[in-house]
Amino acid sequence: MTKDEASWPTGQPHAVVINIMYEQWAPGTAPGLGPVGNPLPGGVLDYQALSWSEYGPHTGIWRLLELLDRFNAQASVYPSGILAETAPASLRAIADSGHEICGHGWSQDVITPTLDEHSERRMIHRAADALEAATGQRPVGWVSPRCTPSDSTARLLAEAGFRWFGDVFDADLPYLIETAAGPIVGLPFDLDVNDLPLHIRYGQPHRELDAAFREALDAQRAENRKSQLDVTVHAHVAGRPAGRAALSRILEHLRRTEDCWLTTRARLAATV
Repeated sequence: MTKDEASWPTGQPHAVVINIMYEQWAPGTAPGLGPVGNPLPGGVLDYQALSWSEYGPHTGIWRLLELLDRFNAQASVYPSGILAETAPASLRAIADSGHEICGHGWSQDVITPTLDEHSERRMIHRAADALEAATGQRPVGWVSPRCTPSDSTARLLAEAGFRWFGDVFDADLPYLIETAAGPIVGLPFDLDVNDLPLHIRYGQPHRELDAAFREALDAQRAENRKSQLDVTVHAHVAGRPAGRAALSRILEHLRRTEDCWLTTRARLAATV
């Protein structure tokens, strides 16, 4: 194994990215899954789930920005494009704090593979244009709502000038994808340390986020090879006190370790 194969440009073997999913649904829609109950019958708006999701722009994103600032940590942040209209001050605050702005669809109720190619192309440009107008930073990376692409997404993103996308789960490290519109970096999106499946789908307390992080990092250390690890929280889920406490413990651990490169996805993509 060469030095390049064993470590990142910093000389450290383990790259860790803090991902902040900052999501909103279109007016008149709500998440299909709320924090305490089963989905309501079709056609019934779940106001409880809607109010729960609005914690993100109202409170959660601001608390997470405060936490990241306290640790002087940069994150990759994924706002829904609609937030450029509904919460532009929060997007400016994210950019002003030095975090990476990534595309994450227009609103979370629009699932990419349900769109035809023309509609998907329009949605990508609409979201990117809105985020750039709100922040002064045009996103170079993209993760689709539900992390679910269409068979055209990689090509359409390359066509639109994106450098990476994260709707890939078939590798451990970044790799180059050739499309008819040119190359784009596939950045695998690791789900082992993610508040939504852990806390909402499987009902685990937020402290398990920290436990999952330590288990995943220990496993990577034991393999003695270069690795990538995502720590993913949603502003409306782990943006709340217990979730912030778990993320704080993760950031404190990273601050004390010497073998982890706390980075962003754009910097990871630049290594390919």
